[in-house]
Amino acid sequence: MSILFKKLVFIFIVLGLSFQVLAQGKKLYTESEFLDTFGAKSKEKVIQILGEPTRKEMSVKPINASSVIGRPTEDRGNANKRVNIEMWYYKNLVKSDAKNTWKETELTIMNGKVYNIGFFNSR
Repeated sequence: MSILFKKLVFIFIVLGLSFQVLAQGKKLYTESEFLDTFGAKSKEKVIQILGEPTRKEMSVKPINASSVIGRPTEDRGNANKRVNIEMWYYKNLVKSDAKNTWKETELTIMNGKVYNIGFFNSR
């Protein structure tokens, strides 16, 4: 009888852990898996897979940017062309090694597609 009880307890523990992982809905990626999965993808696809980011920021170009970098920062041929750049941040999503995860992952989205991906531990 005690073996049956131990098996039932084990089954309930495994089921409980399985439901907890499913409830979190968050997969841990290796760096290369993450880059392959989300590089150059649309932001709709990113939201579909990862959900909404924990934080979003919009890029803002300083007024004197051209003088700081020493070259024009605007497309003179099409001055009305606007580039929309957003930075999306996700927490604890990518493994840096077998035991640790990057604390923050930054996706730079330009005109609706992932353009750059960065992994950070301190910000």
